[in-house]
Parts: sequence; C-alpha cells; structure tokens
Amino acid sequence: MAGKVMRRALAALVLACAAAATALAAAPVVPVPGMVTLVDLGAAYCPPCRAMGPALEQVQREYKGRAAVVLVDVTKDSALATRLGTKVIPTQIFYDKSGREVARHIGILDKKALAGQLDKLLAQ
Repeated sequence: MAGKVMRRALAALVLACAAAATALAAAPVVPVPGMVTLVDLGAAYCPPCRAMGPALEQVQREYKGRAAVVLVDVTKDSALATRLGTKVIPTQIFYDKSGREVARHIGILDKKALAGQLDKLLAQ
C-alpha cells in the first residue's frame, strides 16, 4: 500500500515539474536581445488593457523586423510580471537595443505615443 501511495506521489510530482517546465519554456524573452523592445503587461480581464489591443497589434505589424513588441498576460506569466516589477496594468516598458530599460509607462498609450517612443529608440 505504501508503495502505491509513493508511486502516485512521484507521478504527481513529475507531472507538476513538467507543467512548470512548459510554463517556463513558454515565457517570452524580455527584452529581445539586440532589438528595441516594447513590453506590454496586461490581462484579458482588464478593460484598459483590452482598449490598447488594436494599437499594440498595429504597432507589432508595422515594426516587425525593426522592433520587438512583446505582449505579456500577467495572469499567465506572473513570474515574468513580478521580475519586471509590474505593480499596475497596463504597463509598457521600453528597452533600447542594448537591453537597457529607458522608459516605463503605466496606463493606456495610443498608437501615436507607442510609435513615437519606438521611433526615438530606433533613431539612437
């Protein structure tokens, strides 16, 4: 009986480790090495985050290959959100090509403001 309990406990532990490894593997690399990077931290349940969605998608398409736009759902990547020091959502963090954080904004930004900050970083 004790052997059966141990096998079940071991199986549960293996499954938990596999799930944790999958979650870690799925976490995005932030900042993207060698690229100007915009990280947007938000969540699906957050109305301001949802309102920014179209602007972020446009910027992501328009800057593809020139700047990385990384969308982080804090409910799915809570460890990354914590590591980045996120206290409030939405939060946008801008990194230069060397990976140095150069700007941080809390709240909604429109497409013009997002593009303006990326253009400024790309010009450096």
